[in-house]
Amino acid sequence: MTTQPLPQPLPLFPLGTVLFPGGFLPLRIFEVRYLDMIGKCHKAGTPFGVVSLTQGTEVRRAGAEAERFAGVGTLAEIREFDVPQAGLIQIACVGTQRFRIRSSALQTHGLWTAEVETVADDVPLAVPDDLRAVSDALRRLVDTLEERRRSEGSEQVRLPVQAPFRFDDCGWVANRWCELLPVPAELKQRLMELDSPLMRLELVGDLLVRAGITK
Repeated sequence: MTTQPLPQPLPLFPLGTVLFPGGFLPLRIFEVRYLDMIGKCHKAGTPFGVVSLTQGTEVRRAGAEAERFAGVGTLAEIREFDVPQAGLIQIACVGTQRFRIRSSALQTHGLWTAEVETVADDVPLAVPDDLRAVSDALRRLVDTLEERRRSEGSEQVRLPVQAPFRFDDCGWVANRWCELLPVPAELKQRLMELDSPLMRLELVGDLLVRAGITK
């Protein structure tokens, strides 16, 4: 669970992806509405909310469909902040806690805000024996990516799965696979919203079998 204060209303960042608790999210920000928002969040040490778009695009364009987004999102905690040039901010975030939107409003400058309530964290749950192959496959993938990074001399390149690793925890393993698998955002959103980390891992296990990653 995040230890940061939760602002009300919460500034939202609608994206074409789903952020899971424990997930790593790098962002390059250049739209004025988000430059101001991220600057204020960084200065105050407060999170913002990442929500998955169901309609519209990440960057506002004339004549584009109005933005619509899922009703459950994840708080993003800014871990790294850089301004390489005027009008550009680069940040690295980590997903912390899920939240449910009670009401949302579009501000005059194009920023969405929402009144939200937090969603309980996944209960820590050991990976059962019949799903151990799902965890083992993730461990092998992380080891392979780490070995490739070292062999290429790319130690500064971020892995898509960040430490601390919790290969024995149902929710953590399921979340990392959800981020890595090439499945539609709608499916990732449904998996993220599930209350049961065991059920999420079971469904991920089915996806891995279909993809031929596990048996």
